Amino acid sequence: MSARDAAQAQAALAHWGSLGAPLRLVWQSENVVYETTLRDGTRAALRLHRPGYQGREGIEVELEWCERLAAAGVPVAQPIRAINGRLTAGLGGRVVSCLRWIEGTPMGQADEPLAGSAVAARAVELGGLIAALHDASDAGACPAPFTRKPWDADALLGDQPRWGRFWENPALSVEERALLLDARELARGILAQARDFGPIHADVIRTNVMLGPEGMTLIDFDDSGPGWRLYDLASALIQSWGDPAMGQQARALVQGYAARRDLPADQARLLPLFVALRAFASAGWVITRAPGDATRGAAYAKRAVEAGQALLSGRPLWEGAP
Repeated sequence: MSARDAAQAQAALAHWGSLGAPLRLVWQSENVVYETTLRDGTRAALRLHRPGYQGREGIEVELEWCERLAAAGVPVAQPIRAINGRLTAGLGGRVVSCLRWIEGTPMGQADEPLAGSAVAARAVELGGLIAALHDASDAGACPAPFTRKPWDADALLGDQPRWGRFWENPALSVEERALLLDARELARGILAQARDFGPIHADVIRTNVMLGPEGMTLIDFDDSGPGWRLYDLASALIQSWGDPAMGQQARALVQGYAARRDLPADQARLLPLFVALRAFASAGWVITRAPGDATRGAAYAKRAVEAGQALLSGRPLWEGAP
């Protein structure tokens, strides 16, 4: 635990009228998260946001969206407003927020096989939750203006993608870089066929879906912004890359989603493209966010190359995919 982080967290408690409340570090990655109990007895997660990624205004828009989603009945992490009524506090250049504690455990881990897992067993339910998120957002739960960076074509495939120039991942050979550049151009052309664009979570990975006594809850909207809705389904699939049951999970997600929200067949057929886009993005993410992790960097590069090869050859990314 960083002494500076701990000191900032202690000071931040004053903004929720709970100076001196106990703190327990539960997560330390891009954001730092502490479990605490506020003075009124509310169990909460105090979150120190990573400097430089989202500004305070953007974080407050994210939290207002979550507040509205929760009011609309969508199970998401619920913010707790500070004693001055704001959704965040500013502290020494760091933005801090507070969320109601969610009892439960993550749906799964990145390296967990699908067979026998909650990831596979509850994929229909997760597809329905993603659809509920999109429906509620379109029905007015999303703040306007939604001042978050978009996940548009430039963010995914432009000269400076949001998560980094994936074709420059150091684990790639010269030939693999050329292949990814070709796949990038092809993907940009296919992407023009996608239609449903609006507020998305953008990171529905297994650890961001909590399973608890009250069911399934979606957390960590740190990457959220306007984007293609299929990208949320793709992010729910990406960690199953190469698993023999990936196609089964994909079909279950689509089934759950389409049971709640319209998903025309021509759009559902674009899901493999969006899984490839997420594979590309992750190969860029690891360059900028985990530059010292050579093992993960190589794994993400390999996955991106495989996705690029499949796109260029017209092969399905998983069994049963169009």
